[in-house]
Amino acid sequence: MTQAEGGPRARYREQTRGEIKQIAMRQLAEGGVDAVAFTRIAKELGLSGPALYRYFAGRDDLLSALIRDAYDDAAATFARIAEASANLTPRERLHALAREYRDWAVAEPRRYMLIMGSPLPGYAAPPDTLVRARDALAPFVEVFRDARPSEAVLPVVRQMETWTAGDPEAAEWVERCTAGAGTGVRAGTALAGAVLTWTRVHGVVSLEVVGQFATMGHDPGTLLEAETTTLADAFGLA
Repeated sequence: MTQAEGGPRARYREQTRGEIKQIAMRQLAEGGVDAVAFTRIAKELGLSGPALYRYFAGRDDLLSALIRDAYDDAAATFARIAEASANLTPRERLHALAREYRDWAVAEPRRYMLIMGSPLPGYAAPPDTLVRARDALAPFVEVFRDARPSEAVLPVVRQMETWTAGDPEAAEWVERCTAGAGTGVRAGTALAGAVLTWTRVHGVVSLEVVGQFATMGHDPGTLLEAETTTLADAFGLA
């Protein structure tokens, strides 16, 4: 790193970018994507509207930065729990990952809803956000590498087999996640397990984050454990 890259000016730039992102995230949570306004952000920071374009090319560029940060944080969190639970059984690792998914979402509801909530109207995410999304899902794929799927989930497995057979990039990603599963049944099983985990865990966690369980008098964690156990059984996880 050169002095210019790490000097006071660079540090001020990164600090200002961070402040802009914090305000934008708050605006997004309060009023949706239409509430994210450069003029309001600039006013809060004591800057002119045009000055913000020195830090972000526009609103979509700012939203992309927020999405990248959210995915990177989620991926790092899930990777840490995957490493910490590496010596456990696949079933135990799945439960650990599901609990960490919930914990992260509850602790970071704005970030969670940004990447897992409804698509942002008029916004098209850049391709690199797909890479980050896959990084977050990768530990879940690995858990299912040696799974033995039941008849109930075989239709999903077959769809995932077809996908990986026809999409070399997806097949390569699954192979990296599972240390050699490649295309075919094992890749389809691992991907099906991860996708079904995502849909089930996402369902429970999203309902909790938006407050749907507030008056039901139960612990959402109990629902999560039940859903995770059902998945582990369906895929024959040891």
